[in-house]
Amino acid sequence: MSKPTVTAANEEQRAAWLARVVPEVERVRPGLWSIPVPIPINPLRYVLVYALEIPDGVAIIDAGWNTDEAYDALVAGLRTAGYEITDVKAVLVTHIHPDHYGLAGRIREVSGAWIGLHPEDARLVHERYDDSAIQALITRERSLLLRCGVPEMTAQELAGASMMLRSFVTMAVPDRLIEDGEQLDLPGWDLRAIWTPGHSPGHLCFVEPDRRLLFSGDHVLAKITPMVAVHPQSTANPLADYLDALRNVGKLDVDEVLPAHEFRFLELGERVDYVINHHEERLAEVERVLTETGGSTCWDLATRLTWSRPWESIAPHMRRGANNETLAHLVWLEARGLVSRVPGEPDLWLPASSM
Repeated sequence: MSKPTVTAANEEQRAAWLARVVPEVERVRPGLWSIPVPIPINPLRYVLVYALEIPDGVAIIDAGWNTDEAYDALVAGLRTAGYEITDVKAVLVTHIHPDHYGLAGRIREVSGAWIGLHPEDARLVHERYDDSAIQALITRERSLLLRCGVPEMTAQELAGASMMLRSFVTMAVPDRLIEDGEQLDLPGWDLRAIWTPGHSPGHLCFVEPDRRLLFSGDHVLAKITPMVAVHPQSTANPLADYLDALRNVGKLDVDEVLPAHEFRFLELGERVDYVINHHEERLAEVERVLTETGGSTCWDLATRLTWSRPWESIAPHMRRGANNETLAHLVWLEARGLVSRVPGEPDLWLPASSM
């Protein structure tokens, strides 16, 4: 299908994204600021941290990676808005990936702000970021990759590929658990949480119905689609969770979407429809390639699918994500009886025609 172009809410922000530079700090609406916080060694380049003015300071949505560059950019952005880092009273984290959660603990240490996460992500913090528990997570990832058919030496390498990100996170147990549908206690704002699992088990969006705004985190972005993958900390069927949540979000009556990356845009419903259709096309491709091969491991199947670049040019650590995304699509198809799995090491996936 042709890819629709959403309307940027700020053309300068969109132009900065296309030019691969960091956009300016922006006063989006009265009492609302957009602060780009740089991400090192990452094609996304920055996280858009949103600062919401409240009577005694600001609350922020997401935080950025824990680097001095990111911290300094956040401090400078807040000063542009007329605040200091010590004025931050709350850090609402959309999900626990390092570029959203990494700086939260450092901000709390300086300002005393409370950190909020959805319970499903909060329960993952220890295993993901506590140095005493990380090795167990790596072992589980290696076992999953072997079952996918990844060669043993490659599986060992890929299982620990995310360890380099550990230094970009300050381990921080959340102070508050934010439940689906909860109205946040932020004077002057009618901010409500929407649980949108898929990209992470506890991903949150925040809707402000009075201002007709959706803070979408990574759930809905203007140009790219978020990774939805099976991994040791995912739900059993993350793609089903994601698509269900996406359909629910698509029903919201809002004028503007404020994502965590790229640029703000207007057409929520159209963008949601595109992303759903994108996954439907991907599911059809997985079925087709599996039928052509007569059966395959997940890893071999991933090497045959269409990616944004040839498989040979995909960096090794990104191949793990590609494999785990492929597995998410296989699990979705399996749940609907469209493919079957023969358990083993590796698992063998079969098309419906051979069932």
